Amino acid sequence: MGASAILIGEIGSGNIAKLANQIMVALHLAAMSEAMVFAEKAGVDSEKVFRAIRGGLAGSTVLDAKMPLILERNFKPGGPIRMHTKDLLNVRDTALAIDAPIPLTTQVMEFMKALKADGKQEHDHGGIIQYWEKLAHVEVKRK
Repeated sequence: MGASAILIGEIGSGNIAKLANQIMVALHLAAMSEAMVFAEKAGVDSEKVFRAIRGGLAGSTVLDAKMPLILERNFKPGGPIRMHTKDLLNVRDTALAIDAPIPLTTQVMEFMKALKADGKQEHDHGGIIQYWEKLAHVEVKRK
C-alpha cells in the first residue's frame, strides 16, 4: 500500500485513475526513448543528455527510474511490456466506450505490440527504447 490513499470518486473511478497513470507512464517512456535515440543518433552522449535534463522541466520519476537501467542495457522486467500493453488495451476499450480520443496512447501501444512481436514482451517497459533504436540503427548505452 502507498503512503497515502485518495478517494477518487464513485466505484470505477480508481480504475480510471490507474489507466490514466498507465497512459502517462507509456507516453513518458516513449518521449524519453525518442529523445535519447535522437541524441545518440546526433552523436551526443545520451547519458550526459540525461544528466543535463533530469533536473529541468523534462525531468520525471520515469526518467530517473528507467534511464540508468537503459544505459546499463538492463531490461529485466519491473513492469513487463506484455503487462503494459494489456493495460493500454484496457485504456483503448474504455476510451472507445466513453468516446475519448487517445491518439498518442494508441501509437505507443502499437510500438509495444511491435516489441512483443519481436520477442521482447518480457522486457521491462523501459525497453520500449529498443523500438526507436531499431529504426535509427543506434543503441543507447553507457559509454
